[in-house]
Amino acid sequence: MAADLKQQQKEPAKPSNYKGFVAGVFSGIAKLTVGHPFDTVKVRLQTTHSARFSGPLQCVAQTVRHEGVRALYKGATPPLVGWMFMDSIMMGSLQVYRRLLSEHVFDARRDGGHPSSSPASESDEAGKEDGEKGKKGAAHAHNLPTLGHGLAGVLAGCTVSFVAAPVEHVKARLQTQYAARKSERLYSGPVDCVRRIYGAHGIGGVYRGLGATLLFRSFFFFWWGSYDLLSRLLRERTSLGPAAVSFWAGGLSAQVFWITSYPSDVVKQRIMTDPLGGRLGDGERRFHRWKDAAVAVYREGGARGFWRGFVPCFLRAFPANAAALVTWEAVFRSLP
Repeated sequence: MAADLKQQQKEPAKPSNYKGFVAGVFSGIAKLTVGHPFDTVKVRLQTTHSARFSGPLQCVAQTVRHEGVRALYKGATPPLVGWMFMDSIMMGSLQVYRRLLSEHVFDARRDGGHPSSSPASESDEAGKEDGEKGKKGAAHAHNLPTLGHGLAGVLAGCTVSFVAAPVEHVKARLQTQYAARKSERLYSGPVDCVRRIYGAHGIGGVYRGLGATLLFRSFFFFWWGSYDLLSRLLRERTSLGPAAVSFWAGGLSAQVFWITSYPSDVVKQRIMTDPLGGRLGDGERRFHRWKDAAVAVYREGGARGFWRGFVPCFLRAFPANAAALVTWEAVFRSLP
């Protein structure tokens, strides 16, 4: 019997993959609540000529003056529902990809890996003091080098893109409706937007911008790679607890991500707000390829055009993603 008990202790605990998916639902809600007003300003600056808004402050002032404060949350319904699924898929699949890469691609001893810097592993380290909880968590402490964390981020970004593309497409079209009265808008809401686009252009119309979304989310390499580096440094060189490490590393790594990915996001938003034409009757389509949208951005504003709207995006990145990761960790730790 003692031998059986010893054998059970040696066997690794089965990973609880469901926890990452469930916790992601709540991190998506937190991200939307904090970040959507910043996102509305960002999208409007990205998709309009510089003559309309001179900067983020004027955009906020005009939006509130002409459309009310609630206009800052225009298009919030798609991401409220979508980000719950998006963060669930992203964080859950991120955990799965980390585990698969650790088990089948990277040898920690050979590649210089170290314990995973995911919030899950931080929670697990804290849980080791609690006996059984620590044993359950040990399965999540994957050994991966920073490259492995970056690759897991790319894979998770590609996976979630198939949910994110239609959600962000609908959100962007609703955010760029400037009429204060609903009767003057092309779309009365997210359901009407999907119905009209699907009726005129089918599933391809709903998924307009999928390629640009996949390109944009490939930059998750820098997000999760830098998250690994930052969280490891904070754990080693400070006395911060797991929640504080998640907060600071999450916020700062999100800013690294946006610095590297922002020009591709500008092009993506142009594609997603470009008229679809045809029976929809919203104008004539301008951008048939990613390159067409990129050239248009450069012609209108030069190299600076690819950074239009960056300030509200950069300001949003830290609080929205820090709050999301802290929420994710708290829920993850509370799950059985």
